[in-house]
Amino acid sequence: LLRAELVFCLLFLCFCFAVLFVVLSCPATKPSMLNVHLVPHTHDDVGWLKTVDQYFYGGRNYIQHAGVQYILDSVVAELQKDPARRFIYVETAFFFRWWSQQSRSTRNIVTQLVQEGCLEFVNGGWCMSDEASTHYSSVIDQMTLGLRFLNDTFGECGRPRVAWHIDPFGHAREHASIFAQMGYDGFFFGRLDYQDKDRRMKTKEMEMVWRASASLNPPTADLFTGVLPNGYNPPPGFCWDQSCSDDPVQDDPALEDYNVDDLVSRFISISKAQAALYKTNHIVMTMGSDFQYENANPWYKNMDKLIHYVNAQQANGSQVNVLYSTPSCYLQELNLANQTWPLKSDDFFPYADGPHDFWTGYFTSRPALKRYERLSNSLLQTCNQLEVLGGPKSRSGPFGKGDSDTMKRAMAVAQHHDAVSGTEKQHVADDYAKRLAEGWAHCQVLVSNSLSVLSGSEVPRVFCENLNISVCPLTEGSKMFSMNVYNPLARPVSWSVHLPVNGTSYNVTDSSGNVVDSQVLPVSKPTQYIRRGRGYAKYELVFQVQAPPLGFSTYSITLLKTDVTPAEPERRAPVSMENKYLKVTFDPNTGLLSGLTNLETQQSVQLTQNFYWYNASVGNAESSQTSGAYIFRPNSSTPCAVSKKPDISTLQNSVVQEVRQQFSPWVSQVVRLYEGSRELELEWTVGPVPVEDGFGKEVITRFDSNISSAGYFYSDSNGREVLERRKDYRPTWDLTQTEPIAGNYYPINSRAFIKDGKAQLTVVTERSQGVSSIYNGSLEIMLHRRLLRDDYRGVGEPLSEPGEFGNGLVVRGRLLLTLTPPETAADSHRPLAQGLVLQPLLSFQEGAPKPTSKLEFSALQAALPPAVHLLTLSQWDSESVLLRLEHQYESGESKAFSQPVTLNLQKLFSTLEVLGASEMSLGANQWKENMTRLQWNPRDPSPWEIILNPMEIRTFLLRVRQR
Repeated sequence: LLRAELVFCLLFLCFCFAVLFVVLSCPATKPSMLNVHLVPHTHDDVGWLKTVDQYFYGGRNYIQHAGVQYILDSVVAELQKDPARRFIYVETAFFFRWWSQQSRSTRNIVTQLVQEGCLEFVNGGWCMSDEASTHYSSVIDQMTLGLRFLNDTFGECGRPRVAWHIDPFGHAREHASIFAQMGYDGFFFGRLDYQDKDRRMKTKEMEMVWRASASLNPPTADLFTGVLPNGYNPPPGFCWDQSCSDDPVQDDPALEDYNVDDLVSRFISISKAQAALYKTNHIVMTMGSDFQYENANPWYKNMDKLIHYVNAQQANGSQVNVLYSTPSCYLQELNLANQTWPLKSDDFFPYADGPHDFWTGYFTSRPALKRYERLSNSLLQTCNQLEVLGGPKSRSGPFGKGDSDTMKRAMAVAQHHDAVSGTEKQHVADDYAKRLAEGWAHCQVLVSNSLSVLSGSEVPRVFCENLNISVCPLTEGSKMFSMNVYNPLARPVSWSVHLPVNGTSYNVTDSSGNVVDSQVLPVSKPTQYIRRGRGYAKYELVFQVQAPPLGFSTYSITLLKTDVTPAEPERRAPVSMENKYLKVTFDPNTGLLSGLTNLETQQSVQLTQNFYWYNASVGNAESSQTSGAYIFRPNSSTPCAVSKKPDISTLQNSVVQEVRQQFSPWVSQVVRLYEGSRELELEWTVGPVPVEDGFGKEVITRFDSNISSAGYFYSDSNGREVLERRKDYRPTWDLTQTEPIAGNYYPINSRAFIKDGKAQLTVVTERSQGVSSIYNGSLEIMLHRRLLRDDYRGVGEPLSEPGEFGNGLVVRGRLLLTLTPPETAADSHRPLAQGLVLQPLLSFQEGAPKPTSKLEFSALQAALPPAVHLLTLSQWDSESVLLRLEHQYESGESKAFSQPVTLNLQKLFSTLEVLGASEMSLGANQWKENMTRLQWNPRDPSPWEIILNPMEIRTFLLRVRQR
């Protein structure tokens, strides 16, 4: 007991010292003067024009001169020369690599620099994530990965206190909420809409408090937020990187080009002009930019002189004081100023840097990579869970050594704002996909090991990654096989399975031996085209599966016949499809959707859906701006219809009803209504997008209804809270709309909807895309982009993905449609969205299951309440697991589920005994009770009984042992 108390006291003293040290390590300022905080920094993209490896080592400098390892080498050397110097670093993915290559003596030097506040980590995630195309669960994971490394390496002194998103192209409210819940004191960024920035400069609202949640009680999700004055670059004329051409400080009067007086005068003038836009006598100047400080000596030598000569003017009455600083120290001074700040509660989308330059194209750019990233997240969560549930044999078992670490790092890199965003060069996008594929391979070994432990079967498992195009060699050629369905959600799920087969009749039984209704359908012609050369299945075996919460069920499939020809789709326009929940009607003349009816609520809407494209602008006399990887700029506000009357075929059986629509050789869709489903599935296939007419194309699908939406629509923020959108309108500033289409596009990560007083039409997506409502009662989603020109924002090549065969990328995806009363809509779309984010993992084994095999398993004592989502279950160390539980409903959005929920941590798991629990910050890098934000948060008194309020995420480190 005495030893435990001593350890606690020492930890407490270290913590108190660290808190005090943050204050002591900040340089002194002068209250009566204008204090100019110079923040030396570099912005190191974790892939963009070059791959992560090429950026780190400095390879392929003919593309871009950049070598991160040299930046860190050079900065560390320069910081040792003067204790007043400062530097901040952001991207832990690069720092982790560099640190692993350093000697013990270098590590000791760096540790001392961190302890002295000379080297400060800001943001601290594995990367600086995109804010439009990322899902909140992946953002939390990549932040946790980076923050844990910093915490393990440097302790409290290495903990970032400021979020730093200087380069992402618009800013999501959910990101600010996440940062606040992770314990950050502030958030700084560089990009916001040019009109918004102009207004904020005039009204001195460049710094504000962002109220980032409508559900969490203030100040839980309140975050001080500042807009940097120069983006993230130095002021004009003061860039001293080896890549810059500005004059150095030439301070010998005897030599030619002496310029001290001129530089000092200009710097003081710039400082005063900037100070006029901000509220306090403190301003920040970012001294650095992309991949700068590879040679840090010119920077520090000139900044030393600048500080000396500007401050020397104080003897002549100057009121400008320049100092080396960091964002944390700058923020501390703003807090001490005791000002009142403007309050913001919306987000910073869409972003435009000019009248015709809306960065809304990247919401959809590289749609296949966006889908692969989302699927990889689903696999990673399954991998994390099964590592915990299977125990030590998961990492080293009958199928070899597997791990989740490779996928964690690949997924973390993929969150970068030039990765999942789709704004990288093609060879870099290929590299991101390759890293994810390597992660899949490592996770699949781990999953196989874990399932062998849990099921008792060591028969090799096969994972079919191309089921969406009907390719799986095992199911195509086997007469008998079993399928394991692992469900990563903490509630039971029902899932529709399509397996490629060559037989015409099969017997399917569940884990209890009950026969499951199944049907055999012909493989569609678009699928045959897409998969050419990879699979030979003629048919798909379709049936519904169920899986218990956080567990698996096993299905046995046996071939019965091969000589019966399944019914072919009838080449006729349908009138309707119907099950006990939904009725879908079609126009008999066109074959297009014409209506949707909720049979439970007796609601009906007129609803049509079609595919269109916007021609991408190639520039004109008014503006040379073109569409590209970042920017969406159509040359007309009226899109072109792919077809007004697609070729139609229909197919109906006891499992599924399908209407197959062929709009053109490059656009097709299957409208599906499963038996027992409350949602309509639309599986679209787009590509290769034709560009022979000389125009790039932005392909959309549009839903037109008689819902009186009055110019309003709604989209999610990173998959969590929903924000109201309004055509040609911004909540906090008066918009002059110059691009009526692109200027009304917003990111959709999981759902969007329109509604009136009676009905809500919700579309749930399985990847990030762009969404808008241009017309009353309309909702359009951009699906695919193929462009012929660059948009001059740095990537330097057109977004024209070649695809597997070099003639353009083919993309396939799904949309789920629901029609509900507005007051109960969330009861449907919340679980639907989570089900698409964390979908069941299917694995296959040859032959019938062994009699000794366990065919069904759940790791939970009972399903979690409908309002609760198990966000994270991951191995932390040999005795501890990281658990995150979240309330997945917003305050007031559901009468049934927007209520507090109480859980007992000791009664969650059936296979794990919880011995202890400690609550942590959302980033899992500090204990919740020790969170040192500038404002305090309350917590529950009991360690076992926890309460989850709407939109609340709670993070726990559990000490466990296997039951």
